[in-house]
Amino acid sequence: MEAEESEKAAMEHEPLEETEQTVDAEEEQEKSEEAACGGNKRVVPGIVYLGHIPPRFRPLHVRNLLSAYGEVGRVFFQAEDQFVRRKKKAAAAAGGKKRSYSKDYTEGWVEFRDKRIAKRVAASLHNTPMGARRRSPFRYDLWNLKYLHRFTWSHLSEHLAFERQVRRQRLRAEIAQAKRETDFYLQSVERGQRFLAADGDPARPDGSWTFAQRSTEQELRARKAARPGGRERARLATAQDKARSNKGLLARIFGAPPPSESMEGPSLVRDS
Repeated sequence: MEAEESEKAAMEHEPLEETEQTVDAEEEQEKSEEAACGGNKRVVPGIVYLGHIPPRFRPLHVRNLLSAYGEVGRVFFQAEDQFVRRKKKAAAAAGGKKRSYSKDYTEGWVEFRDKRIAKRVAASLHNTPMGARRRSPFRYDLWNLKYLHRFTWSHLSEHLAFERQVRRQRLRAEIAQAKRETDFYLQSVERGQRFLAADGDPARPDGSWTFAQRSTEQELRARKAARPGGRERARLATAQDKARSNKGLLARIFGAPPPSESMEGPSLVRDS
């Protein structure tokens, strides 16, 4: 059991040792470069990226917490989007909570005067609790730090300026699209008003299409049935039609001439 526990402890300490070894190797490389340049120490600032910022965590807090490890320069926090903030306010209002939401941040950058200190801070504080005290509101939040190799503050300024320019261009495009839609709607309304005004103009030629449609057999029967005694006449007519169809059918079955031919035969004989 003791051997297994020792192995587990060794496995847990391996990643920390590896990070420390990498930091030491980089420091030795930098020292060798400085010695090659003539032994003059050159202090180069380094930037650490904060991937997670808890609510109500401000630049003053991170400055106070990280100043214990080295001299901290500029600090910048990226504010959350206004749409997200409005959504939070709407959700709180729907839940019946009346409170004023302060501005929260999504990510941040911290500049150290010496990049070697920045590397060591990022390697040692990563995935550790932010607050050391028990009553600290950030005790259960972990640091998410990453050292940005060969990244300067000018790169961050350029990146932020590019994002602002892209946001402005997107806003201009949305405004232009809304203006085009509004102009098209107004033009359609004016065109409709002109069309309605032209309907009552006497100088405009009449474009109506007049035609006469003959009544169908069904309509004629309906009119006859609507007359006084028309229903009885219609019943008689239908009965006569059925009788005629039955006589023709019987003549075809039994081979007798149809009633019309039997009536025409004697007339021809008498004439002769």
